[in-house]
Amino acid sequence: MNIFRLAGDMTHLASVLVLLLKIHTIKSCAGISLKTQELYAVVFATRYLDILTDYISLYNTVMKLVFLGSSFSIVWYMRHHKIVRRSYDKDQDTFRHYFLVLPCLVLALLINEKFTFKEVMWSFSLYLEAVAILPQLVLLQRTRNIDNLTGQYVFLLGAYRTLYILNWIYRYFTEPHYVHWIPWISGLVQTLLYADFFYYYFQSLKNNQKLHLPA
Repeated sequence: MNIFRLAGDMTHLASVLVLLLKIHTIKSCAGISLKTQELYAVVFATRYLDILTDYISLYNTVMKLVFLGSSFSIVWYMRHHKIVRRSYDKDQDTFRHYFLVLPCLVLALLINEKFTFKEVMWSFSLYLEAVAILPQLVLLQRTRNIDNLTGQYVFLLGAYRTLYILNWIYRYFTEPHYVHWIPWISGLVQTLLYADFFYYYFQSLKNNQKLHLPA
C-alpha cells in the first residue's frame, strides 16, 4: 500500500458514494447509463471470485464487498425502484454494451498471466473495465446537459484510474521485478477514454459554467 493506491481507492469509493447519494437522496438516475453500471457489476463479479477463498486483509475484503454490493444495488435501483427507474433515459442509453463483453472475454482467453479460470476472469475484468465507461460517455454526449453529481461521478472514476497509474509507476521504481502489463495497458486505455471528458470538465470549472460535452 502506498499513498497513490490509497488515494485511488478512496477516489473510487467516493465516485460510488456520489452516485448512491444521487440515487438515494434525489431519487433520480438521470444522466446515468444503466449499460455502464451493468458492465461494472460484471467487472466486480468476475474480479472478486477469490473473496471466499483468498484472504489478503480486512481492508481488501471490505473494499471488495463494498464495490460488489454497490454495483449490484445501483443496477437494481435503476431497473426496479418504482421512482428511480422513471428517471432513466433508455431512449438515449442505447449503446450495445454486450458487444464489449465477448471481445474482452476472447482477449482474456488469449492474453492472461496464467491460464486458469480465476486468472482468465481477472484478466477479463480488467479488459472490460477499460471500456465499461463508453456507454456513459456516449450518453453524456447525447444528453449534453450534465448535472453536477453526474459530472463529479464520472470525474472521480477517471481520477481513480489516473491515481492507479501513479501507483504502478511508484511500485515499478520501488519494488523489484514489478511488471504487470495487463493491468498497465488496460488502465492506460481506460484513462485515455476520459481525456476528452477531463478537458471539458476543467474548462467548465475554469469558466464557472455548467458542464457540456460536444455532440
